[in-house]
Amino acid sequence: MLHYPEFDPIALRIGPLAIHWYGLMYLVGFALVYALGRVRLARGHTPALQPRDLEDLIFYSVLGVVLGGRLGYVLFYKPAYYLTHPLEVLYLWEGGMSFHGGLIGVILVMVLFARKKGLSFFTVSDFIAPLIPLGLGAGRLGNFINGELWGRPTDVPWAMVFPQSGDGLPRHPSQLYELGLEGLVLFALLWWFSAKPRPTGQVSALFLIGYGAFRFLVEFTREPDNFLGLLAGGMSMGQWLSLPMVALGIALYVFSAKRQSR
Repeated sequence: MLHYPEFDPIALRIGPLAIHWYGLMYLVGFALVYALGRVRLARGHTPALQPRDLEDLIFYSVLGVVLGGRLGYVLFYKPAYYLTHPLEVLYLWEGGMSFHGGLIGVILVMVLFARKKGLSFFTVSDFIAPLIPLGLGAGRLGNFINGELWGRPTDVPWAMVFPQSGDGLPRHPSQLYELGLEGLVLFALLWWFSAKPRPTGQVSALFLIGYGAFRFLVEFTREPDNFLGLLAGGMSMGQWLSLPMVALGIALYVFSAKRQSR
């Protein structure tokens, strides 16, 4: 059994200003997206896009992730609570972001961007999809440092005791599982897959399938939110939100393959 290394959630203090690790990991995530995007542009991926387009996409995607992620958490997970505590919707430093809400926010950004540039939505999303996983991994590292979203009780040798859980039980470090699967493994898969020309939409499809499947699996080791518990079918909210991603990804992959073969 391992003991959770208790991090100070504040990475840096500058006078009255406190910079939290949670927010810092978001900045790291977007920096990784930008760096990887420049690499893809330099290799000739998506000639219709230029470095300035990447900068615009990232700037507006930051807004999409933050607003969509927060509103997704509010609506999917705790609507009744925030209805009676509306000001706490703004308390981003306390955590509480939904990946699925953030994804919807980014999709809306890409729809508007593609329309403005006169491009196909999937041309833009296929370019962006391989850039996302390492950013997600940085976010999961932020969850781990913040001591939140811990796993279910277990007796595996690498189990950790998270003081924030308040019960002293050894638990799965599920944040690190997500860092590994949704971050590193999904990045390697998409980076390899997108290195060669693919039918339009297939890179995006693989992202939906990969993230949805990995998130669904990790949820079996992640402690359900105590205010929700397990839902219908013994599945968590994260699993129910991930299933449509996988289904949509499979449908998109098959559709793009059939369209290519015509």
